[in-house]
Amino acid sequence: MSTDNNGGIQRPDGKVNAIDTDYQIGQDNVALKVGPFGLDIHNRVFAISGLFIVLFVIVTLSFGQYVEPFFSGLRNWLASNMDWFFLSAGNIFVVVCLGLIVTPLGRVRIGGTEATPDYSYMGWLAMLFAAGMGIGLVFFGVSEPMSHFSAALHGVTVENGVRTDWSPLGGAVGNTEAASALGMAATIYHWALHPWSIYALLALGLAIFSFNKGLPLTMRSIFYPLFGERIWGWTGHIIDILAVVATVFGLATSLGYGASQAATGLNFLFDIPMTETTQIVLIVIITALALMSVVAGLDSGVKRLSEINMALAALLLLFVIVVGPTMAIFTGFFDNIGAYLSNITALSMPFGREDVNFTQGWTAFYWAWWISWSPFVGMFIARVSRGRSVREFIICVILIPSTVCVLWMTAFGGTAISQYVNDGYQAVFNADLPLKLFAMLDVMPMREITSFVGIVLVVVFFITSADSGSLVIDTIAAGGKVDAPTAQRVFWCTFEGLVAIALMLGGGLAAAQAMAVTTGFPFTIVLLIATVSLVKGLMDEPRPAAKSRKKAQA
Repeated sequence: MSTDNNGGIQRPDGKVNAIDTDYQIGQDNVALKVGPFGLDIHNRVFAISGLFIVLFVIVTLSFGQYVEPFFSGLRNWLASNMDWFFLSAGNIFVVVCLGLIVTPLGRVRIGGTEATPDYSYMGWLAMLFAAGMGIGLVFFGVSEPMSHFSAALHGVTVENGVRTDWSPLGGAVGNTEAASALGMAATIYHWALHPWSIYALLALGLAIFSFNKGLPLTMRSIFYPLFGERIWGWTGHIIDILAVVATVFGLATSLGYGASQAATGLNFLFDIPMTETTQIVLIVIITALALMSVVAGLDSGVKRLSEINMALAALLLLFVIVVGPTMAIFTGFFDNIGAYLSNITALSMPFGREDVNFTQGWTAFYWAWWISWSPFVGMFIARVSRGRSVREFIICVILIPSTVCVLWMTAFGGTAISQYVNDGYQAVFNADLPLKLFAMLDVMPMREITSFVGIVLVVVFFITSADSGSLVIDTIAAGGKVDAPTAQRVFWCTFEGLVAIALMLGGGLAAAQAMAVTTGFPFTIVLLIATVSLVKGLMDEPRPAAKSRKKAQA
């Protein structure tokens, strides 16, 4: 492939097996000027995905009273009928990732056999966390372990022959120790190997087919080994359009969670009314701040904000570990990993489950949400991961973040459970999901400061997600160009805020969750096919010589 017009993508260093195609990055783009702003957009992907999202916003805002029941019904139908499909897909992604670590394919290097990393480990990992799960960790760090613990403690309930409880597996009625272990195992299942495997596979596919194969940094490029030149036609257009739509709605879901928790925290600290208007104002303000970050660029905007958030998150985590039940957190970290490994087979079983509320209401939603996020997180990770080997990439993107997620959930969730079991503190147990974090911090020292830090974390994660998301969506909608005009990222960043507001007005978090599940379903099929194509692509890539062979040659 010619590299004269590479759309800003760095050329390979060392040996690669580039794909021979006459397609030029951006050749189907339309370049025009709108006032003082220049645009460089893929004519079909940008137009169709943009029009669909505009139409969605208009319909949602115009017919709000009909939208909420429709969204709720849609989510319930997909979760109840396709839960087995989501669970099976998640298991496949984990197995493939673990296989890539131990096979010779792990020696393939992103960007060529002589490529070196663009970012330090600290900068790289900071961007992984901020883009991947920032808002979710803050929102669910206390609420999910406590919710599963509570459900497990109450045990199984059956009405008219139908199980109605939300407990994972068979519960642990009346046994606080067993309920805690099961609750933490279920939480870790949702936040460790499975979601990070989803991100890792898509990110790896995007990176390999862009930096090694010389194709545009878009979803369609991953499918070249299966569809060949057809990816430049409507086959590829549909894949990229699905990626844009899934990313927008996956982000809107996270932004909805962030707005909900930030508004709850402001109400908790400053008695600001917890209303729909407050959440909308928050979305508008934070979207405006995200636009400023967009203009600043990747290194000055996203990277700097990511590092600030990592520092704040680390400080809050350290505070909870030191002030909370320190020894219980450290011992619980290993106990919870053990509980997770003991229960992972049962938790990930797609068929014959009796805990349908848990699998459909929690796991199926989570997997659809992660998958709808995967184009955004995957492309962002791909852009900052050049120079890493496949083995190094998989280990860092899966195992290290999973370990930190376990520590975070153990510290925050374990502290909340300890407050209930050992201190008889009922507030977290009884609080609504967005309030559980602040209820836990309320009985710890410096509650005003730590609660405010929690709000700031949500806000900055919010900004980073919106900024990173607009970067990724714009790359897809610009035909794979990573150096497209900034005005386009401003456009998509604004749209993300509008969609989040539309979902908030059209049914709140239920509507956001419904759209995440809806867009996640077709994209799960896309991702499964992409996994096959990725393995085919890796098999013909040159690999650097193993260290033992290098020593022998020397």
